[in-house]
Amino acid sequence: MPPHLSGGGVHEYLVNKTFRWQVAFRLVNSTGIEKLIGAILWKTNRNRQNIQIHRRATVGYGLYIGHNGPVVVNPTAILGNNVNLSQFTTIGAIDGDAAVIGDNVYIGPACSLVENVHIGDNATIGAGSVVTKDIPANATAVGNYAKVVNFNNPGRYVRNRWEVQ
Repeated sequence: MPPHLSGGGVHEYLVNKTFRWQVAFRLVNSTGIEKLIGAILWKTNRNRQNIQIHRRATVGYGLYIGHNGPVVVNPTAILGNNVNLSQFTTIGAIDGDAAVIGDNVYIGPACSLVENVHIGDNATIGAGSVVTKDIPANATAVGNYAKVVNFNNPGRYVRNRWEVQ
């Protein structure tokens, strides 16, 4: 049996709503027969109430969504590799493009990223923050409105990273 169909993957698919959503998302954005299978899974995926990420959003590898959401991500958002979205996160835009988020970024619970902000690689956004301005790489930002508080321990909350080859 192929490794991706071994007991662990099937078990995870059956019990983990976020994993099911991610499988459908990756397949629907694929090509060929995988896209057809993905379209069927996408239509039947009932977790889209908790994970509102449009299928056309740009999402890198290693996306982690804490506690099955809820999260809301604008279709124009760009998420890098190994982005951790905690529960009650909103990445939105009213006019124009939404946020561009770098690699290995942790976004804490109940955060809002408003309009076209850029979040640098290895950044950490603290719980409850409202981000309206760019956050540089390796920074930790907190507050309403988010301000950089330090550059210590960048990316420390991103675990189990997907290694891009």
